[in-house]
Amino acid sequence: MSRTRRTDEGRGGLGSRLSNLAVALGCVLFLGGFAWGALLYQPYTVPTESMTPTIAAGDRVLAERIDGSEVHRGDVVVFNQESWGDLPMVKRVVAIGGDKIACCDDQGRLTVNGKAIDEPYLAADAKAADSRIPPTTVPKGRLFLLGDERSTSLDSSVHLDDAGNGSVPRTAVAARVDAIAWPMGGMLERPTGFADLPGGLSEPGPLRLVVGAIGAGALLILGGAAYGSFAKRGSRKQQGRRREPAGAH
Repeated sequence: MSRTRRTDEGRGGLGSRLSNLAVALGCVLFLGGFAWGALLYQPYTVPTESMTPTIAAGDRVLAERIDGSEVHRGDVVVFNQESWGDLPMVKRVVAIGGDKIACCDDQGRLTVNGKAIDEPYLAADAKAADSRIPPTTVPKGRLFLLGDERSTSLDSSVHLDDAGNGSVPRTAVAARVDAIAWPMGGMLERPTGFADLPGGLSEPGPLRLVVGAIGAGALLILGGAAYGSFAKRGSRKQQGRRREPAGAH
């Protein structure tokens, strides 16, 4: 057997091994990413317009399963409050236990602990003043929630006479919305208007890593399979070229 033939066979074998390794690694990343995502996130369809323009009715969101103790101001959360209808709802946390909230200042802005909050997620022609809120202190361990569509949202502003001054317990929270999955809206931005308040903003969940793992896995599977097919065709061509001179003698 010639050195050239051994080299060609070695290259073909190496190509096949690399292809198999890429496909195997791709399967781990692809399936692992889906499993990781299913463990950490839950899909949810928003039923009403109360969060427009941030989230429209019928949008499919991905919400990270979290404990209510992890919620920060500005987070958009999925929660269930029996006195509000005992159905999963999506609203924005604008104040937490101990905060004093009011609406509105002389420019129509929501205030938390005397600080006017910049809310760029509201519609351009909307104002926080659509929800009139007298100075209200949020009880400890509870959250004050408003919809981004302030004029029609059935939120804490319309439950001010309830126990807890319209707030809900942190334990009512099931998940925090990280992204709009359908239609493809991407990750929700953290609202910087709350950043200077004690506790700051929450950190985004690992959704980008999950999507990255799934995408990388898919590329490795497709790339590995394509390379393996190419390597096999190249090996067959080399074998065909070697047979031709032998048949001519």
